[in-house]
Amino acid sequence: MRRSVSLVLLLAIAALASGCSALQVFEVRPWERESLARRDMAWDPDPLQAQVEAHIHFAKEASLAGSGGGGGGCGCN
Repeated sequence: MRRSVSLVLLLAIAALASGCSALQVFEVRPWERESLARRDMAWDPDPLQAQVEAHIHFAKEASLAGSGGGGGGCGCN
């Protein structure tokens, strides 16, 4: 009984320890930075358009998406 518990514990530790090396796969290599820095890879390829859409969303919903802020729904911000 004790041996099987030790074996299960050892296997669990081995499984958890092996998961740490998988994070290196997602590391950005120096030669990959050029393609990731392209304008179409940005969160907002057009910053001005993103500001306009955020303003319209705030005006209609009385809230900022994910950035928090004061003001109510009365338009008196």
